[in-house]
Amino acid sequence: MKKKLVSVLLVSAMAASMLVGCGGDAGSSNNGTQAAGSGNEGGSAEAGSGSVYLLNFKPETDGAWQTLAQTYTEQTGVEVNVVTAADGQYKTTLQAELAKDEAPTIYNIGNAADCAEYADYIYDLKDSAIYEHLTDKSLAVEYEGKVAAVANCYECYGIIYNKSILEQYCTVDGAVISSVDEINNLDTLNAVATDINNRVDEINAALGTNLTEAFASAGLDSGSNWRFSGHLAGIALYYEFKDAGCDLVAGQGTVTGKYLDNFKKVWDMYVGTSAADPATLDSGAYSAQQEIGLGEAVFYQNGDWEYSAFAPGNENGYTVTTDDLSMMPIYFGVDDATEGLAVGTENHWAVNAKASQEDIDATLAFLEWVITSDEGRASITNEMGLTAPFDTFTGDYASNNGFAAMANEYAAQGKTSVAWSFNATPAVDDWRADFIAPLTEYTERGGSWDDVVTAFVDQWAYYWDQQNNQ
Repeated sequence: MKKKLVSVLLVSAMAASMLVGCGGDAGSSNNGTQAAGSGNEGGSAEAGSGSVYLLNFKPETDGAWQTLAQTYTEQTGVEVNVVTAADGQYKTTLQAELAKDEAPTIYNIGNAADCAEYADYIYDLKDSAIYEHLTDKSLAVEYEGKVAAVANCYECYGIIYNKSILEQYCTVDGAVISSVDEINNLDTLNAVATDINNRVDEINAALGTNLTEAFASAGLDSGSNWRFSGHLAGIALYYEFKDAGCDLVAGQGTVTGKYLDNFKKVWDMYVGTSAADPATLDSGAYSAQQEIGLGEAVFYQNGDWEYSAFAPGNENGYTVTTDDLSMMPIYFGVDDATEGLAVGTENHWAVNAKASQEDIDATLAFLEWVITSDEGRASITNEMGLTAPFDTFTGDYASNNGFAAMANEYAAQGKTSVAWSFNATPAVDDWRADFIAPLTEYTERGGSWDDVVTAFVDQWAYYWDQQNNQ
């Protein structure tokens, strides 16, 4: 049955009616016919032959995907349905949607662990155009001899900062640095953030700024806490895996929490140099992006996917634009002198092997069109602000994301990019929830830090063993 083109942002988790997972029969290569339409270099399914349902992982790209879907339908007659899961609700949404008769034909997986969890729903992409055009085949997820999923973007994260304000701060009497370049380690970053936070009124008077804090709020609500249970915890995992000599992305079955003291120092800095009330960080009342966008904060931990939100001309009321911003590493007090940005991806397209062959062929053709057509490439680069890992993204379609450019700049300086070690997290939503609970207790009600460490270590082993049937 054809699906109507819709624009849906799911705002709550949908109850999962079955446990699903990623493996299944290998399929044939894309056999779609060439689509009509100007600027289209890729293949597309013949009008009326199958339909496409994309369950989108990134809420901030919903509008761009809706437009792309409409354009493709207008060019080919193939109907494309895009549904976007709410922040922090992708897994439960995916489980519920896969259980339906009209299930997603394209969905996102984060790592190889998802493949074991989503058995029977993976179509082998080894003969697909998206795999053929992938510039680095290590960015594909392999499972049981199949190409289970292909990365659709390559991202970096760190600390976004307002370089315009920070450069001005260096001229203020009593500033603890004379150049932004001096912030190259955790101790210096902490000193600068503490000084700014303690002297907000004085700095505003001197510079004419509108600061309320140094660091933007560290939200512990479900829409924001992944920044810390995932990305900040990922730095601790990275250094531990590095010491262990294991695969930095695949990880290992046990962790010791060796670098959680470093996590604590960074976390205490975030919370202690912000205007947000620590007792209400899980309330969902804060918008760290807005705080940085209105010039109220100088520092904000997040990734290059935020770049497009600050593009000039956006109708979000922000006074800060991409020209004012840059990104530095999350200095962790371990190997700051050689640390670069955290670079990797947890965004991989998988195709539903349980869909009809007609819908599979339509889906593969749509994905090929996305990465080869003028419309698709322009949307990913310019509208979504992503860095695409395909050889078709050259010239006008090369990434113009300034945060991503900083990852390359740090690498050119000889810094080592931090691997996305959080991709190894077993039962990722469950483990993160178990870790966030004591972190929230520690932050909001003075709970024990030992409970945070215990959750980090013990729950990792528990879910790893559960995931691997040990």
